[in-house]
Amino acid sequence: MQEFDAIRPYSDEETGPAIQRLVNDREFLDMVGRFKSPTLERWAPAVLRFFLRRWLISNFGHFTRVDDLQARLSSYVGELVEGTTTRVTTSGLENLDKHSAHLFISNHRDIVFDPMVVNYLLFQNGFYTTRIAIGDNLLQNRVFAEMMRLNKSFVVRRNMTSPREMRDAYMTLSAFINHSIDTNHSIWIAQREGRAKDGLDYTDPAIIKMFYMSRKKSGLSFGEAMNRLHIVPVSISYEYDPCDVDKAKELETRARTGSYTKTEGEDSEQIVKGLTGFKGHVHVHFGAPIADAPENPKELASRIDHEMHANYHLHASNLVAYQQRGLHPDAHATPETVTESVVTAETWSPADMAAAEAEMERRLEACEPAIRPYLLDMYANPVVTALQANSR
Repeated sequence: MQEFDAIRPYSDEETGPAIQRLVNDREFLDMVGRFKSPTLERWAPAVLRFFLRRWLISNFGHFTRVDDLQARLSSYVGELVEGTTTRVTTSGLENLDKHSAHLFISNHRDIVFDPMVVNYLLFQNGFYTTRIAIGDNLLQNRVFAEMMRLNKSFVVRRNMTSPREMRDAYMTLSAFINHSIDTNHSIWIAQREGRAKDGLDYTDPAIIKMFYMSRKKSGLSFGEAMNRLHIVPVSISYEYDPCDVDKAKELETRARTGSYTKTEGEDSEQIVKGLTGFKGHVHVHFGAPIADAPENPKELASRIDHEMHANYHLHASNLVAYQQRGLHPDAHATPETVTESVVTAETWSPADMAAAEAEMERRLEACEPAIRPYLLDMYANPVVTALQANSR
């Protein structure tokens, strides 16, 4: 594994020392303090750090294996999930083999909660958790980098300028992903760089092409190599997005000025908001592993998208936004009705729709008029893609 040292997660041998570094790190203790006791952290931070350090050492200081640490953390993850959702449901797990590794290719709405809820559901249902692909922009914070590498995260390098540097980085990433699957370690990776802020979930064929880079010389065809990865399209749907207004503001700024520059610490703020904000009902669908991949990256990307869109769970919030979109200025044109061909996990009652309408109006009224169409788009667009996928 030395060839992957620059990007891989921590091994079992590195787990104990990493935990010791964290429990003795003032920045980490302050961050935990803001979650556990924000009032005490503000008025008596030194006292809180003292007791937090003792508590962390007592509860986590003895772990030397990543899987044991994750098992211990599962109850805290469960509390976080249950405290920020009305419920979490899943479908399609019967498609998966508990003894086989899978490459989970997922739509991407939240920086940390997406892979966390996938791993939470896998763990709760007796599957091994995945290694998680994260962009190197998220590792600028030293403490966050330690935490993520302890949590089976590996690094996807971004913003490279040299074509050779880009090729080498993608070759290493491709080799690591294939090696992980070959050694029975599942992978979670987003279908494209960055979150889909407009609600349109489309796979970047360049990511699919990257999977094959390290297999080209093996003699396997593209399709054969992809079949060996056991690719599983994953659809994650949130009833409400804690970062919806922030995303709408970014989209409006890009549309108006042609660009958007992140403020310092913006990623960290979005991570906290995404983790702790209210999401309502969250549903995750796991597709069947692709065993007959086409011989073309674009065709495979299209196949993944179709599976993702056709099985996307539409909430009442999506349907309400789809209906309201035509009532607001500058909105995109949409068909007038939602047909019965759309796959949803339940039937929405008039009371559900009325509650969603009231909540959507509340969110729109809290927005500046210019960003309202973008907020509606992010909730309405999954209906558009679901209709298209189910009309084939």
